[in-house]
Order: sequence, then C-alpha cells, then structure tokens
Amino acid sequence: MIGPGDFWLSSGHHLCDRDAAGRLLPTGDLWRAFLARPELVPPAEACAAELALHTGLLAAPLRRVAPEDLAALADPDARENWQVFLAFRDRVQAAPTLEGAWLALFRGGVGGVPPIFLQMLTHLVTRAAMEGEGDAFALRAAEAFFRPQRAAIHPGALLLADEEFLDARAADGDLGSLGRLLTEAGSPPREVELEVLSDANASGYAARSDAHDLALDIAENRPGQHGMARALERFIGHVIGERVAIRPVPVIDDRNWTWHVGLDAEATAIANDLWRGQKVKQARLARIIWLGVLEFAEATRVLPRASGKPVYLALAMDAAQRVRMKPQNLAVGLPLRTAAEAV
Repeated sequence: MIGPGDFWLSSGHHLCDRDAAGRLLPTGDLWRAFLARPELVPPAEACAAELALHTGLLAAPLRRVAPEDLAALADPDARENWQVFLAFRDRVQAAPTLEGAWLALFRGGVGGVPPIFLQMLTHLVTRAAMEGEGDAFALRAAEAFFRPQRAAIHPGALLLADEEFLDARAADGDLGSLGRLLTEAGSPPREVELEVLSDANASGYAARSDAHDLALDIAENRPGQHGMARALERFIGHVIGERVAIRPVPVIDDRNWTWHVGLDAEATAIANDLWRGQKVKQARLARIIWLGVLEFAEATRVLPRASGKPVYLALAMDAAQRVRMKPQNLAVGLPLRTAAEAV
C-alpha cells in the first residue's frame, strides 16, 4: 500500500469538479492550465490581437471567440493554433464529463487534435480511474497509459522506465547503469542506479509520482505484472463503464481464440498476424512484454460472438524497445455493442 498523500498532481485533477460517479468536470481553472502551455502562451513578438485573445481567455476561458477575432491575428500559424485549441475546447465541453469527452474523441476521430492535448486528457481520466488505489505497482503501471516507456529485458527482470525521464538523465550525463541499458538495447545489466519500484520503497510512491523516476518490473509473477492488470481493470471500469477481471498469462494457448486487443500498434500487428494463423518470427514474438486475459462481469453489452469467451490483451515494445501504450484501443477494440446496437 502506498503512503499518505496525493499522486499525479501534474495531471491537473485538482482543478476539476466531479459528478456523483466521480467523473471529472472541466472548470475554468483547468482550461487556464491548458492556456498556460508553451504551445498557447504568445511569444514575445506576438501581435496585440493575439496578446488580447490570450488575456481574454485567461479571464474567461469558455468565452466565445468570434471569427473576426481570429482573423485579426497577424501570424497565420497562430491563427491555426488557436482554431485547433478552441475546437478541442468546444468538443470537450460538449461532453458531460472529461471521460465522456475522451471516449467521444477517440471513437469519433482525433484528426487535428494535437497529441499533447490528448495526452493531457488521458492523464486526467487515468488519474480519475485510479482514485483511491492503494497499490503503488498498479499506479506505476498506469503511468504507461499516458507516458511513453522504454523496456529492458534481462534474466530475472522485464523493466519499464519513463522515456522522458531517461532522456533528461542522458542530457545531464547522469544516466546510471539501468539508464544505459534502457537506452542502448543489448547492453548487459550492471549496477542498477535508476531505482526500481519495490515493496521497500512503495510507500513513498505518491510523494515522487510526478518525477516518474521509478522503473517497474513487469516480469512474470512480479507485482508489476499484476499491477498492470489491476490498472487496466480500473481504467476500463471507470472510463468505459465495464466491470472486468483481468489476469496476466504467459502465452495465448486457445484454439477458440475469438477476440484480442493490442494495447499498442506493435502488439496489435503481432496479435493480428497470430490470430490469422500467419507465421511470426521468434524475434518479433519476443517484443510482446505483457499478456492478459479479460473476462466481463456481465454480458449485457458484449457482442454475441464474444459472449462468454476470453478477450486477450497484449502489450509490446518496438524494435528500439520503446513502449507506446494506447489505452484508446480499449475504447474502440473491446467487443462491446454501441449504444445504438444495445437498444
């Protein structure tokens, strides 16, 4: 169990209100946090119209911006940036909650939405999904939902480390042995200087959670492997609205394999090839770093062809040992009826 204290304050969840179900409601302060992003703060050379637009939105983040206000911006790139932000703001505000907005965006198409905005929104809804979770291993696993990781495999461990943290350490010349292992595929493990989450330091997770400086071991039967399952259960229950049970498995050994969801592009491609019966080279198979089997608590919304059958989940690293998890694949890939089909 983690010690007292909040976690992931950088998500901005404390700037949100909540409905009766604990789902997040955007506030003016949340939008001010978006407006404080470097992508939206006007540069020193910005025209007076852009400075006025930014100042006006900080004062009233939900105010309508007239087309002529955007047309008055001297820099065409600035006009485009503000059009993109305002369209994103309006799409989010049109949903009843941030969780609903997240689902609507990924199910309806995210073309034109900057990845940083999607990452921020995913960070928020993941934080809401993990509210009250006391298992530091589940919380650390959930960081992979919104932060790219690098993987390192060596005897006895399968480690995930935060890519941005590693890059920052590399820039400072203070990488440590594990950092070098994660940056240079194939390096032999030596003294570990990048700390790995363990029972001994788990109680301090909350206090350092925004540093993203702990690696996670997701090797078979390690707490991190089960933490990933727990994090996925909570995310699916809170954001997608389905109670599920997920358990890690070493392989998919099922002649009646019916449904799977790849949790990233690499895992999706590998699992699709296996499901089609295509031969997959061992080196490519070895990129799968986590497998789980999901079962629904209720079959109310499950598609008939998948009802009562396990759903396999797969997470993989790419050839450079990067892990780019896409929790949105759960929103569009689970065998669930749409609202129209359920009627």
